[in-house]
Amino acid sequence: MADNLPSEFDVIVIGTGLPESIIAAACSRSGQRVLHVDSRSYYGGNWASFSFSGILSWLKEYQENSDIVNEGPAWQEQILENEEAIALSRKDKTIQHVEVFCYASQDLHEEVEEAGALQKNHASVISENPTEAVHSAYLPSEDQSLCTVSCEMLTEQTPSSDLETALEINNVKVTGETEKHDDKTCMKSASEEETSKNVPTTEGTALQPKKTRITYSQIIKEGRRFNIDLVSKLLYSRGLLIDLLIKSNVSRYAEFKNITRILAFREGRVEQVPYSRADVFNSKQLTMVEKRMLMKFLTFCMEYEKHPDEYKAYEEITFSEYLKTQKLTPNLQYFVLHSIAMTSETASNTIDGLKATKNFLHCLGRYGNTPFLFPLYGQGELPQCFCRMCAVFGGIYCLRHSVQCLVVDKESRKCKAIIDQFGQRIISKHFLVEDSYFSENTCSHVQYRQISRSVLITDRSVLKTDSDQQISILTVPGDEPRTFAVRVIELCSSTMTCMKGTYLVHLTCTSSKTAREDLEPVVQKLFTPYTETETENEEVEKPRLLWALYFNMRDSSDVSRNSYNDLPSNVYVCSGPDSGLGNDNAVKQAETLFQLICPNEDFCPPPPNPEDIITDGDSLQSEVSEASVILEANSESPKESASFGNPEEASQ
Repeated sequence: MADNLPSEFDVIVIGTGLPESIIAAACSRSGQRVLHVDSRSYYGGNWASFSFSGILSWLKEYQENSDIVNEGPAWQEQILENEEAIALSRKDKTIQHVEVFCYASQDLHEEVEEAGALQKNHASVISENPTEAVHSAYLPSEDQSLCTVSCEMLTEQTPSSDLETALEINNVKVTGETEKHDDKTCMKSASEEETSKNVPTTEGTALQPKKTRITYSQIIKEGRRFNIDLVSKLLYSRGLLIDLLIKSNVSRYAEFKNITRILAFREGRVEQVPYSRADVFNSKQLTMVEKRMLMKFLTFCMEYEKHPDEYKAYEEITFSEYLKTQKLTPNLQYFVLHSIAMTSETASNTIDGLKATKNFLHCLGRYGNTPFLFPLYGQGELPQCFCRMCAVFGGIYCLRHSVQCLVVDKESRKCKAIIDQFGQRIISKHFLVEDSYFSENTCSHVQYRQISRSVLITDRSVLKTDSDQQISILTVPGDEPRTFAVRVIELCSSTMTCMKGTYLVHLTCTSSKTAREDLEPVVQKLFTPYTETETENEEVEKPRLLWALYFNMRDSSDVSRNSYNDLPSNVYVCSGPDSGLGNDNAVKQAETLFQLICPNEDFCPPPPNPEDIITDGDSLQSEVSEASVILEANSESPKESASFGNPEEASQ
């Protein structure tokens, strides 16, 4: 493909995460020639989503990523005397401390039918000591990482004669699923319906136990029904990303579901939080006095800027301390702090807490009873949607295409080209690089934070109701003063992220230790591991844990550009995911960088109506094009809103 690539572009974007994809789409929409490359075999980078076999391939990819040999031509020979190079890294160090645990049982006579899935070691699952479990399957050297151990556990049980074939199929399937996954965003899940006819299920099998047991083999067989996000986020219904999706008409490439419940974890149990007017007055958890207190305080938060006298004196204290001054009961303080403002006792001051509460209330009622939306098939759909928009306006995409270095002119101190893995020199005016592609030399002074992440597969919801199709968000406060609150998002099968009869649970917090050390205490509070000693009639109080993944992810969102060593002025840095719930940081970053590249240009304007585009060149073409864009912006807005489910704008 390198021989067919043009030798010159206006903008080269390296990495396909959400900020990079938005910028690529915006630049392509404004008429820039865009080349968008990624060394990975899938879209999204650390914003990606995977099927179950895909996540196993991702784990193995990080295992093999430890020793990468540069197989491309020597780029040093192409650097001229008046040039210097900024070498890019071919090793992704953004993911660390990966640990995988499987608690689901497996019938050893069952065959793994999901192409590309690697069978696990059954003996390692029921061992109480994870270290003993690992050594029972595979004895690693002392200096190997946890990721290597976990992945080798999965591959050890594959017969040696079929190992190469299994891995080869695995690599092909990941690529194929990614391409198919991209198509699903605009095909209204037609492929999902076709898959459901072909994927075997256990519903019709004989001798079914009274209580359905979900086995590891079944998870693998139904692996295509999983879409596991590396980063766990939601969309605020009046947030910047929703506004951008509607404005640019990118919303037509995706579908969304409303979060149905907001939960709280208090005194060892999970309960639903009343947050709307109807919920407050229908709640049996609150007394009549508490209902009046809560409504009065929430009404104040909606217009707190108009009453500065009521909070100015408390600006320097935490929001938690401020709530104690508002004559709210401990019950109400807890709900407002953890489930509405979604912060902790020490994380936010009074102003931040009031802003968060107002934002929550402002987003209520636009697309449903809660402020949040979730994209069907996972968060990884969003970067692909913007990549599709970029391609529609002429952007060129190359996955599995690495860049060896940036070429810098010594005299002007500006970047002039890249040299790719095939040794091709490609010239451009502007370069956007995702943070993970920079080498240690470039990032030697950068201080990164870390995000602790966990992904769980469970057999039922943390709070049972009549409906099994609930999408919930829960904040679990830290046990100790210096520990961070853990955000829990529970997804049901109607989100197209897990198989029927299971839930996909995401846990996220700012790291203080490894992901497992940070999150396992919360997992133990909410879930119980599956054990084969359970009887059919035994009633388990907590949901059973079938599979768990822990890992730490780099958070580069707060890194200043000045922290990087000797970056040319036309090289811009895009950060990876942050630990926040929403996507505002990615949109703000994309718009800021776009304005540096294309000053005075509209950021992702509505697309023109194809019927109004004039192909014959004449002096009036530009005027007609401008008029068509304006008309389209006015006529298409209701349709775009409808794609989100006819919001009740009366609530504004």
